[in-house]
Amino acid sequence: MSYPFLKGHGTRNDFVLLPDHDESVHGDLDAERVRALCDRRGGIGGDGVLRVVRRGERWFMDYRNADGSVAEMCGNGIRVFALHLVQEGLEEAGAPFDVDTRDGTKVVTVVGDEVTVDMGVPRVLGESTVGVGERSWTATHVDVGNPHAVAFVDDLAEAGPLLEPPTHDTAVYPDGVNVEFVVRRGEGHVAMRVHERGSGETMACGTVACAVAVAAVPGDGAMTCRVDQPGGTVVIERTAQGRVLMTGPALIVARGTTDL
Repeated sequence: MSYPFLKGHGTRNDFVLLPDHDESVHGDLDAERVRALCDRRGGIGGDGVLRVVRRGERWFMDYRNADGSVAEMCGNGIRVFALHLVQEGLEEAGAPFDVDTRDGTKVVTVVGDEVTVDMGVPRVLGESTVGVGERSWTATHVDVGNPHAVAFVDDLAEAGPLLEPPTHDTAVYPDGVNVEFVVRRGEGHVAMRVHERGSGETMACGTVACAVAVAAVPGDGAMTCRVDQPGGTVVIERTAQGRVLMTGPALIVARGTTDL
């Protein structure tokens, strides 16, 4: 049986999007099928799968990492998800609308190919340690609905190729963690690399950018931070109320059907 799919990305963090709207069509999306869809040689290829689900009068983003594991939230993924809804005429451009996730409801606004997401109020939860090979770094523990360890370095090359997950404190992160290596470029401006839990090193990650900005500009007051990633740039704003807004591009690049 063939199923419809789309392929999209946000700052080159790419996804297979399943737009059927009916959970019964794909059932529980078992891990083996997700891995097959994300396989860059034997499948469509992607850092994860976004299933567009309609539950009553609400949208739900069912997100899976490339290894098939379930994730709470995906910042670049929700931008692609929202752009799809607007392009299909299911939501209105320029008007905020809700998308439910495993990390609660996010309010999104699509203007052209730029999408702004209200990511809520992140939590800074202290420090831990991450390591690659013989090296280790102190990292800031930030929760953006999913867990992050943000390590500031002098050079992004310090962490090496990131072919394997960096080591982390399993007592702090029992379910794994997204690990970010960050350099400061100037006031309110950082560059970073990330090893995403369940996906490996990716070109970009939206929740990561939020965690990095919060760690780079600590405090509760309003701020704006530019976050450069290998795949592109997003802008993170923190409001006076502590809410974090992420703005960045999204693009749908292909659509078709798949037998996977």
